[in-house]
Amino acid sequence: MLKSLHIGRYATKQEDFRELAEFFQAIGFESIASEGSKGRSAVLAAPLGLLSLNALSPNYPAEVLEHLKDVAQLIVLEVTNPDAIFQMAEKRKFVVLTDKASPASGERSFTLKLPGDIIVTVHGKPEQLSSDTAGELTGEGKRFALVVSRFNSFITERLLSGAVDGLRRMRVKDDDLFVARVPGAFEIPSAARTLAETKKYDAIICIGCLLRGDTAHYDVIANEVTRGIGQSAQETGVPHAFGVLTCDTLEQAIDRAGLKAGNKGFEAALAAVEMASWKKAVRRQATASGKRETNRATSKPKRSAQTRKRVAKTR
Repeated sequence: MLKSLHIGRYATKQEDFRELAEFFQAIGFESIASEGSKGRSAVLAAPLGLLSLNALSPNYPAEVLEHLKDVAQLIVLEVTNPDAIFQMAEKRKFVVLTDKASPASGERSFTLKLPGDIIVTVHGKPEQLSSDTAGELTGEGKRFALVVSRFNSFITERLLSGAVDGLRRMRVKDDDLFVARVPGAFEIPSAARTLAETKKYDAIICIGCLLRGDTAHYDVIANEVTRGIGQSAQETGVPHAFGVLTCDTLEQAIDRAGLKAGNKGFEAALAAVEMASWKKAVRRQATASGKRETNRATSKPKRSAQTRKRVAKTR
């Protein structure tokens, strides 16, 4: 009778094997030690294993059908946060064959082509508790300040454009945007803190660009900027979005200012909008909870029928 199920796949290239093993472990597979593997074998276990038998559906896109016919085997993964897995796959530059989402159920499903011609379909929806609080990507009615470094302006101006574009897409009006330009990245935390302490803005977006040089100057500045922005956010209570690039080369900075790796200014704007919305949601939740506690404390306990009769007799 059946004792266990083990499905094995071979990767013809050592680099493909390493990348596959790292990816599967990163998304939650448990690694089981294998004796004598010498770095050429990885046994991975999932919390729940199922064997799925399916007839190939003609409704798949032609490209997916072609891949499935070649490999004749599809790995299906159910996850708790498909968006995080998708971002991880994008960073590793895996080929995305399909990507669908259901507005009704909130479930997302996408198919990836992994190294070694392995096809994986990932599906699921984020698990939320009834008490979960999340921010919304809408900046309507909120105010934002953008602190931009003039140093490396050919990069920071691109990041600024991306951030403003992101805010406008989130329904933030131009009148609710304030741009403060400072000499360099080192001055960003001070300016951000000054703006945050005015309490006029729902979030601060910090934009700058640091490129590694031949001395330790880069490390000193990068550490101080990161520490200063984080400290300002914690002590003022105003969300700060980190849009400061710390790159080894100019090419890396260009890629992150609107080329191959997207625009980090745009991403920082989305983070600022979500955090500003989240903070207001927490305040509303706390206010509602406080009112309920006050009502409980001030409300008089109802007397039972027997208690009312006893009180009436004593009178």
